[in-house]
Amino acid sequence: MPLHYTDYLQLDKILCAQEPESGKHGKQAAHEEMLFIITHQTYELWFKQMQHEIDAVLHLMSNETIDDNSAAFQLIIQRLKRVATILKLLVQQIDILETMTPMNFLAFRDAIRPASGFQSWQFKIIEAKLGLKYDHRHGQQLYAVQLKQDEVEALRKAEKEQSILQRINTWLERMPFINDEAYWKNYQPISGNATAPKFWNDFEELYVKNLLENERDNEVSFKQVFNNTVPDEQRQLSEKASRSALFISLYRGYPLLELPFQLLDTLLEIDSLLSTWRFRHINMIQRMIGVKMGTGGSGGASYLKAALEKHYIFKELALLNSFLIERNKLPDLPIDLINKLTYRF
Repeated sequence: MPLHYTDYLQLDKILCAQEPESGKHGKQAAHEEMLFIITHQTYELWFKQMQHEIDAVLHLMSNETIDDNSAAFQLIIQRLKRVATILKLLVQQIDILETMTPMNFLAFRDAIRPASGFQSWQFKIIEAKLGLKYDHRHGQQLYAVQLKQDEVEALRKAEKEQSILQRINTWLERMPFINDEAYWKNYQPISGNATAPKFWNDFEELYVKNLLENERDNEVSFKQVFNNTVPDEQRQLSEKASRSALFISLYRGYPLLELPFQLLDTLLEIDSLLSTWRFRHINMIQRMIGVKMGTGGSGGASYLKAALEKHYIFKELALLNSFLIERNKLPDLPIDLINKLTYRF
């Protein structure tokens, strides 16, 4: 028998999966509850797709070496960009929920207690796989109460496995250009300081010299990030990885660094979109229930505000933009390194 569209998509299951709680026990269902259910079911389907993409990226990045200009590397970027595109759609879906008025929501809110968006274990697993550590989460004490035991176990498993952020750190540490002095043998230091690392000594001097008077504290931050004055357990990007990431941003115009820059930029876009989603969610919750508690017992909008502040995953990557300098002030790279970073035909 030929495969039918309805059977392939299992539409019988999907279209019968909406059971408004407000319509049970002989009561008339609140009209808006169908919208609420379908929107959140759609969220969960997209979360499943995001996990599918992230798992594929984690697998591709698990190799001992990654060719930064290979088809596999392009696939990593493509799949992360898809995650970003899905997040844009999830932000836009809030527009649909906001067609529901606060009084519409109150018509079924009590009927769905204690179910809550906080119980979206898929979303928490996505955060963990991207790189959010348990110690950095807000509302940890609610997990055991709000999530089912198998959901807690799935989340704990995801938190123990290598995350995107950890694999990015490993990849950046392996990048040789900024951390291998062999590439800088013919480099002529601007400062005259020929002590290794020659380029890094020059760049630090240029960065500090170009700071404004009210930015002088950035010199301390620079040394903390790049000169290993912060213990490893307090950071997620190592000194070597941070140097590589900054080098990519500084010299991203060279062909060999175009894809690595796209990768880092896409991760920052994902973080930004996650924050936008939380911010839109906060505004919607405040509009719907004001300062009331969430249906699951969380602080409602106050919980989301705290999570917004605390759940930046790639904040150490974003911080590196504090250390950029103008392109026309960058040190000239040695010719052998330029040749390495440029395609030759």
